[in-house]
Amino acid sequence: MNTALTIAGSDCSGGAGIQADIKTMMANKVYAMSAITALTAQNTTGVTGIMEVTPEFLKSELDAIFTDIYPDAVKIGMVSSGKLIRVIADSLKEYKARNIVVDPVMVATSGARLIDESAVAVLTEELFPLADVITPNIGEAEILSGMTIRDKADMEKAACHISEKFDTAVLLKGGHSINDANDLLYHKGSLSWFAGKRIDNPNTHGTGCTLSSAIASNLAKGYDMYTSIYKAKNYISGALNDMLDLGKGSGPMNHGFAIDAIY
Repeated sequence: MNTALTIAGSDCSGGAGIQADIKTMMANKVYAMSAITALTAQNTTGVTGIMEVTPEFLKSELDAIFTDIYPDAVKIGMVSSGKLIRVIADSLKEYKARNIVVDPVMVATSGARLIDESAVAVLTEELFPLADVITPNIGEAEILSGMTIRDKADMEKAACHISEKFDTAVLLKGGHSINDANDLLYHKGSLSWFAGKRIDNPNTHGTGCTLSSAIASNLAKGYDMYTSIYKAKNYISGALNDMLDLGKGSGPMNHGFAIDAIY
């Protein structure tokens, strides 16, 4: 069985973070492992508390995983501390990790900044060059490219610029502010658009975590970058289209929509 590791924060309500990553990986038929960067108290209405792990403990988690069940792919989600980002980057190099997907969680859907400038610098200088692909949203791509992104042409310019600047493939997520669910991949000098079906579902908690984890799962199974993203887009569309409705805010998707009942 292929294996994948998620390095991210815990979402106690189960819709995003480590929990969404593990559900996604298992639904995509890879064995999921996790290294937790922080505990969060959150639900569908917001985050009320965050407690980061120490750099020493994160290193112990990563050592335990890489020295025993070596992952075929690694997904990295929200890491708000520069010290933790350095631990991750050093460990990925030490263990020669492969198929690395970085979801650069810097800007929330609301537009709020989630990590400070110093952590962004460490993320871009030490982690991005190790990634096989990064998956920024529009707000994050504007920070990384220094551009204002208003339309499809701007997305193409920004994706090319970010890819060349950080020497990694870029999947730029369009989002409702630009073109609904259409995403753009810049990989090895080529642009590829992935059309997404507009699904009228307000419950989108954890979509970024889920997409990046699905991509990592497909890379772990040996698919190429384009196919991995294509399959991941289909998976997230199915999870949204199931119309799960839980919680008082923006609820989670049904990550197990395609799993047949065993009873």
